[in-house]
Amino acid sequence: MNLVWFHKLGSPKYFYALALRLTPWLGGLSFVLLALGLYWGLVVAPPDYQQGESYRIIFVHVPSAWMSMFTWMFMAFCGLLVLVWRMKVAASLMRAAAPLGASFTFLALVTGSLWGKPMWGAYWVWDARLTSELILLFLYLGFMALQSAIEQREAAGRAGAVLALVGVINIPIIHFSVEWWNTLHQGATITKFDSPSMPVEMLLPLLVSAAGFMAYFATVVLKRARCDILEGQAASGWVREWATPAATDHRNP
Repeated sequence: MNLVWFHKLGSPKYFYALALRLTPWLGGLSFVLLALGLYWGLVVAPPDYQQGESYRIIFVHVPSAWMSMFTWMFMAFCGLLVLVWRMKVAASLMRAAAPLGASFTFLALVTGSLWGKPMWGAYWVWDARLTSELILLFLYLGFMALQSAIEQREAAGRAGAVLALVGVINIPIIHFSVEWWNTLHQGATITKFDSPSMPVEMLLPLLVSAAGFMAYFATVVLKRARCDILEGQAASGWVREWATPAATDHRNP
């Protein structure tokens, strides 16, 4: 039964219809979570006893940094589906996720630099964490350039899948850089569940904000993937049927 569901999800027609139903709900969820998490973190949460009000940038910086790594892992998983099962939907999801991943990475770098100025005295240092995050941004840009350079969609999908799987080696480097090298970047605070370094009144809004970023990612990826699927399946019968005025009137009375 699970395999049947998996194969149905790989069908562009089925996935498009499913994404169309899920997108409004995910969009509403992302709005609620982002509004709640950011207001809670930026306004309600108490100031830090060492950093004062300047620490509040973590409610944007940390979720964006998490999402920058998660997005590449998501692309690598989709790349595996492309290479093993030739799933066209997975290729569409990769292409849809890449600009979002680049945006999250850029946001993480910018907010990290803004935080670094008062903490380190400089907007940028060639720290292991910062440098590996910058490399991730270049990987995203390289992926998007590769997709634009190859006209044949299937070939572009396979090439992108290889890059996504090769580039995934940078993710553990980013995550463990503060442990492997002597860096200025602070160590883990959120994942230390045995001895948490963050008070719960700061941790909860951070987790809510991160959930909002995740819901936003899902919303935009599904929207972009729908557009990519329509472009790739433009000549198929189900797309022509979907695009006819009669079908449109029937679905939107």
